[in-house]
Amino acid sequence: MRITGVRTILTAPAGHGLAVVRVDTDQPGLYGLGCATFTQRLLAVRSAVDDYLAPLMVGRDPQRIEELWQLGYQNSYWRNSPVLNNALSGVDQALWDIKGKIAGLPLYQLLGGSVRDGATVYRHADGRDPQEVLDDVLRLREEGYTHIRCQMGGYGGIGIETTRGPGFDPVAYRHSVPRLFEHVRAAVGPSLRLLHDVHERLAPIDAIRLAKALEPYDLFFLEDPLPPEEQGWFRMLREQTATPIAMGELFTHPLEWRPLIAEGLIDFIRVHISDIGGITPARKIAALAEAFGVRTAFHGPGDVSPVGHA
Repeated sequence: MRITGVRTILTAPAGHGLAVVRVDTDQPGLYGLGCATFTQRLLAVRSAVDDYLAPLMVGRDPQRIEELWQLGYQNSYWRNSPVLNNALSGVDQALWDIKGKIAGLPLYQLLGGSVRDGATVYRHADGRDPQEVLDDVLRLREEGYTHIRCQMGGYGGIGIETTRGPGFDPVAYRHSVPRLFEHVRAAVGPSLRLLHDVHERLAPIDAIRLAKALEPYDLFFLEDPLPPEEQGWFRMLREQTATPIAMGELFTHPLEWRPLIAEGLIDFIRVHISDIGGITPARKIAALAEAFGVRTAFHGPGDVSPVGHA
């Protein structure tokens, strides 16, 4: 069996730019699809797939996924950028898709079978003030959701008006979030799992202040309190607060999680599968995390293709 073609398909439903990679084989009707979406750099990803990975993959055996992943990963010499890893992810997911079609099995069966009957998901609640957020939380709880991420003011930011338009006030934001959770938790009680995403917007010392201030409200996790460039602060964060921490939406290198996992500095990995190179590295990161008691909370935003979510 041989790969006969690799190409990128760009599309933009609902205004979200998406990239899907198709890998064709010499077997009639056998092809695979994978997600390579890097919304902000779609054309760069397309070039990485069509101009560089495609010539490298054509003519090779699509069943040798690990070999092809290592080849695509190392061939550029410089590696681990979001552009190159998204491109590689699209190919890798498509190869796993082909593997599942050959076996006649869904991918989870090839990886060892299911562990649970369903997957826990959270929904996003937003509003301009704590009461609007609470109204959204109550609506989602009525629909049956047990985990809800609470953000306030334009996806979690407290805006200020400047001469150049809306801005972000980190001090107002840091003080507003505990008030938000005090209001919501008082209304919903202890059973609902509440989450919040900082989106790396605070200075490290302010992120620590926020995590400590949120302790009374029993968050399921606080997401991305620090940017990837500030890994040295995670130890201080862990020493200062018991708020569970989820990290990694912006990580592009699988090894960026290693010190955080091995030293017990986070509680959840937020792996964006397209960003780190696909299913092949994602399953290795999950296995590493499991060995150290760190749970998985894979990143699945609305600007990932349906192929990526599947």
